[in-house]
Amino acid sequence: MIKKSITINLATGLEARPVAQMVQIASQFNSEIYVEVGQKRVNAKSIMGMMTLGLDTGEEILLSVNGEDEESAIKGIEKYLSNQ
Repeated sequence: MIKKSITINLATGLEARPVAQMVQIASQFNSEIYVEVGQKRVNAKSIMGMMTLGLDTGEEILLSVNGEDEESAIKGIEKYLSNQ
């Protein structure tokens, strides 16, 4: 299992379209992927779960990934959240 803090650097934060794109990226991997913010922990492959977080630019999340392709998964999601 890998856990990593990531700061959201998307201009619009994680609103509907960026959430959908992130879920698509997360869904490409076999690993279990969760996003944690404060007391909330949601499956990164769930659009509805991710939408409940209402994350803005500059906010920090804790990404936890567990599985056979966890390193690739964390790199892919981090690249999306920090370079978009």
